[in-house]
Amino acid sequence: MDVLRVDDQLTQDERLVRDTVRAFRNEAVDPYIAEWFESGNLPVRELARAMGGLGLFGMHLQGYGCAGSGAVAYGIACRELEAADSGLRSFVSVQGSLAMAAIHKYGSEEQKQRWLPGMAAGELIGCFGLTEPDHGSDPGSMRTRARRDGSDWILNGAKMWITNGSVADVAVVWARTEEGVNGFLVPAGTPGFTTSDIKRKLSLRASVTSELAFADVRLPADALLPDAKGLKAPLGCLSEARFGIVFGAVGAGRACYEAAVDYAKSREQFGRPIAGFQLTQEKLAWMEVALGQAGLTALHIGRLKDAGKVTSQQVSFGKLANVRAALDVARQARTILGANGVTLEYPVLRHANNLESVLTYEGTQEIHTLVLGEAITGISAYRG
Repeated sequence: MDVLRVDDQLTQDERLVRDTVRAFRNEAVDPYIAEWFESGNLPVRELARAMGGLGLFGMHLQGYGCAGSGAVAYGIACRELEAADSGLRSFVSVQGSLAMAAIHKYGSEEQKQRWLPGMAAGELIGCFGLTEPDHGSDPGSMRTRARRDGSDWILNGAKMWITNGSVADVAVVWARTEEGVNGFLVPAGTPGFTTSDIKRKLSLRASVTSELAFADVRLPADALLPDAKGLKAPLGCLSEARFGIVFGAVGAGRACYEAAVDYAKSREQFGRPIAGFQLTQEKLAWMEVALGQAGLTALHIGRLKDAGKVTSQQVSFGKLANVRAALDVARQARTILGANGVTLEYPVLRHANNLESVLTYEGTQEIHTLVLGEAITGISAYRG
């Protein structure tokens, strides 16, 4: 149902990634994802080992057991994972593009050797603590602080809405110090470091979301990420994660679209399939157009990234455009399915609920709009 045949532009290796991840998803995720979503549980360790075996964690990073794949190949993997559920792509994104990328880019050689091979294999899980209960879009106002005590650091504060938080073996935590914003590696079980899961979610239910709390957590000097200087460090990691969403949103939208097409062909009203009615075909046509445009946007940004030419503004463009397109597709698909569209027998409303969170995290729709506004006008509308 890809009229533009966007995937014809993929290389042989990129198609292999697509087919491998799709086969894994079809066998190990799709039959169970509705149950995981309904129960609010995800078999994290089992999935981590399986996805680590496929080389999906930090697959765009070099060395330390990482696959060293290109940006488009990583994006295609995200697309296929999110076609199953946004929670699955979020798991891989937080592990690889946030936690592992931070250690890979800003960590010491000892830190890289200690954590990255196990994380790449799925034997160790990481999380990324930046967002706080009172500071989401404005991380520069964070209240989490670390102060020196001899050669050690004492960490106090809290982080909120942290994917993988309670199951992580290590948390990459950003805190304000006398030198500015710095990153710290906080292993699970460190005295004073506690987590609590956020319950009663109506979105991203097949994902572990937690609050992290730090009460006089004593960390050794080598817990500091030595090359992470200032707020640009975590924001650079966020750009990596947003890139995965540019592709992932296409997968979520595609799953909704395919469900709507299949349903419209089989559902009969007034003596014929509803796919034969003009209004239904109009909906499907606009869904096809939206996904075709989103797929081309993702591929173009991916090629720019592979060429070392991508900008954060371009990633914001893709995140803003593609998530909104996928959400529009999900909502239209739900109308085609009628009452059946609100059940877990079909993936549509599950994806729509998830996409409401994707619209907000890794930069809200409003923030990405203002990023583009600044790129267009040269005037910042959200900075003092």
